[in-house]
Amino acid sequence: MILAKYIRKIFLSFIATIFIFFVSVNTSFAHHIKGGWIGYTYIGVGTTSGTSKYTITVYLYVSCTTTGPTDKVILGIFNASTNATVKTITINNTTNYSLTKGTFSACLSNPPSICYKIYTYTTTVELSNISAGYVLVTQDALRQDNLVNVSNSGSSGITIYGMIPGGTTTNPYYENNSPNFVFQDTAIVCSGSTISIPFEATDTDGDQLVYSFGNGLNVSNPSSNTSSATPASPPYPSMTYNSGYSGAQPMGSGVTIDANTGLISGTAPTTVGEYVVAVWVKEYRNGVLIDSTKKELQIQVSNCTLAGATLSLSYINCDNYSFTFKNENSASNISSYLWNFGVTNDATDTSTEASPTYTYADTGTYTLKLKVSTTAGCTDSTTSSVKVYPGFFPNFTYKGSCYQSAFQFTDASTASYGAINSWLWNFGDTNTTVDSSTEQNPSYTYSSPDTVTASLYVTSTKGCSGTITKDVYIYGKPDLYLPFTDTLICSIDSLQLQAKSEEATSFAWTPTTNIIYDTTASPIAYPKDTTIYTVVVSDKGCVDSATVQVNVIDAVSLSLIDTTACIGDTVTLHPNSNALQYTWTSTTGEDSLNNYLIKNPYLTPSIETNLYHLTANVGKCYAEGNINVLASAYPKISLSSDDTTICYGSSVQLNANTDGTNYRWLTGTNLSLSTTVNPLTTTSYIFLAQTPNAYCTKYVYDTTIVHVTPKIYVNAGNDTSVVINQALQLNAIASDSSANIFTWTPTTYLDNGDTSSPIATFPLGINYQYYTVKAETKEGCYGEDNIKITIFQTGTDILVPSGFTPNGDGKNDISRPILVGIKKFNYFKIYNRWGQLVFYTTQIGTGWNGLMNGQQQPSGSTFIYEASGEDYNGHDINKKGTIVLIR
Repeated sequence: MILAKYIRKIFLSFIATIFIFFVSVNTSFAHHIKGGWIGYTYIGVGTTSGTSKYTITVYLYVSCTTTGPTDKVILGIFNASTNATVKTITINNTTNYSLTKGTFSACLSNPPSICYKIYTYTTTVELSNISAGYVLVTQDALRQDNLVNVSNSGSSGITIYGMIPGGTTTNPYYENNSPNFVFQDTAIVCSGSTISIPFEATDTDGDQLVYSFGNGLNVSNPSSNTSSATPASPPYPSMTYNSGYSGAQPMGSGVTIDANTGLISGTAPTTVGEYVVAVWVKEYRNGVLIDSTKKELQIQVSNCTLAGATLSLSYINCDNYSFTFKNENSASNISSYLWNFGVTNDATDTSTEASPTYTYADTGTYTLKLKVSTTAGCTDSTTSSVKVYPGFFPNFTYKGSCYQSAFQFTDASTASYGAINSWLWNFGDTNTTVDSSTEQNPSYTYSSPDTVTASLYVTSTKGCSGTITKDVYIYGKPDLYLPFTDTLICSIDSLQLQAKSEEATSFAWTPTTNIIYDTTASPIAYPKDTTIYTVVVSDKGCVDSATVQVNVIDAVSLSLIDTTACIGDTVTLHPNSNALQYTWTSTTGEDSLNNYLIKNPYLTPSIETNLYHLTANVGKCYAEGNINVLASAYPKISLSSDDTTICYGSSVQLNANTDGTNYRWLTGTNLSLSTTVNPLTTTSYIFLAQTPNAYCTKYVYDTTIVHVTPKIYVNAGNDTSVVINQALQLNAIASDSSANIFTWTPTTYLDNGDTSSPIATFPLGINYQYYTVKAETKEGCYGEDNIKITIFQTGTDILVPSGFTPNGDGKNDISRPILVGIKKFNYFKIYNRWGQLVFYTTQIGTGWNGLMNGQQQPSGSTFIYEASGEDYNGHDINKKGTIVLIR
């Protein structure tokens, strides 16, 4: 089956709605376009080898009120597989003519005005013969406003296209002519009335055409006020339909299309306006779908009323001889009916009923006549053909059951009159869109197991048609499971193979030598050499297969090596053997194995020696041997002390004892029972021991932890100054709260030397005093700090040096006040000679560095200072003076 993706033939996306071709027309012109399509004719072989020549014609239908330019269109040609641009052609206008609806039935009220012009644009091209084929496209970004069935149509675009199919030298589908469509834009459709619009096309190649509704196409970037200059490449988005409409029901559920004739019929919608209708035409050649063609048209539903006689184009009954007729025109003002059922020489074949039932006496084709009159005196008549050919029974059979093989479908339809002349199969495969055929007895291969509904639509030479559907059951491969796929036997033994399947109805094993019951699920094999057996199972025509390898040996090999272990450990035995079955027995010792019938049992030895005997066999072949399990105890170790604690910066000796012959501390040297360590943080130390010459050679270890007290930091306070007889409160602080044992040395002039906060008072004659404070834990860990106290022999004061040298040498760089007996410091201010404040502080120990606003002040400059504070007796101390800056 040739996929439409590769071999396509599309004539045109024809639109009779107001839309914009991709042509060089302006906006006002585009809004009067009534439709168009693209057709082509195969001329023959091109001038270059491997090419074909075509005449391509673009048909443009334009409203008669259009005044815009129609001098040219732009056509894009694209590769149908890659979407790459092949050609872009500007085509000038070739011919044009007008078509007007000038006559109307006397029974039509409020007839609409119908007039349009037809413009054609023709060119000749040569294209390479490729398997994918070509897409022919014209586009415009503008579509007519206010279309009834399309959402926001004024901001939508229009894509109309055709396709030239690809092919091969075996199937040259590119030697093809597009279908030829007759434009029926003068048909009148009144709202709510019965419609019958022929939409058929003819095909000069004799291909079968099948019609269906589909989606209209937009452009990739629609705009409400611009038109494109070059057609965009495929693919193209579909239109967005309003509620109640779709591509499959463009005029609502009351309007349908005949798949064989292309006749659009039914009851027109009641909403007046224009409707975009897109019709897909599938083209079959010799039963193979070679293309799908889309045509768009615009149908105008007018506010008019036609009170007349309307019949279907034809009537046919392939089941019996009776018909019930009615006037397809639903006008309410019809007052009389006269029917003539077309039976020759029978004066009784008439009726005046509105909807008569008539039974024909014989088969044949008759001419039905209807004449109606209205209350206003309007008379109208029409005719139609009636075919009576009962005995038409669509039917088919199929053979097949498995998706791995083709299903054969056979037409079983019968016709008592005429002959079956066309077939349209749909095989119901949801995994593809090319599951159809027009052959009488096709075959089809499904892609996967499923239950589907297949259908056959058939017609006869007498005009009968019908559809029959049947469920088709497609089975998958039967289930298959082998309990083992690789096994071992002795050359003197036989083996029962096994295949398990709940669905299989037959089994076949190969090779068939040295095997019996080879058509059962469990044959018996007795190969003399290693053999791979294949089993094939089948059910309902589906098959599956699997293999099993039977390895054949003449003798059993067995090798056992004594093993050593530590008492109390688990030991697994590892015989080296190709056997399938194992039997162990205890010969010497008291330790049991966990399982005496497996290849690799384990035990936990509690004594030094255990002896075991092993018999290993494959069927009737066997070998025997013994294995010793030799064990000894782990070495013993002990540490001389438990976990210990040391002070930061201290060391400790660790000691251990063991009966092992190889031992060491991980931080020490080999064969050393002691080691000295001085960790800075809490650390674990491991002692290892082993006995290399024993059966148990594993290491044992023990761990001790040395806890390290963090380093203790003590702060005795900043160096300070007092005056004689001024009480000074000292305060030492330790970083570790457990370091709460304090000792001050010396204790001279202190009220208490064993507290963290003693009080010092100095008499006249003592200029300086140094103290050391020690903070200690109960474990003896400690820290120390020093403090220097300057004792002024004068009274309380604030002293400010008269000069300073801020040259960065670290000597006298800062001008700061010296507080003598001052309990509270208020401020220190410095002014220049213009009275500007150059420095201010309330922080003790802070001074001026000789900069003002980041600028160094000149050397030799004199500044005025003010200092204020309160002494330890509560008296205010205020000082003023000058400072000289010297660099």
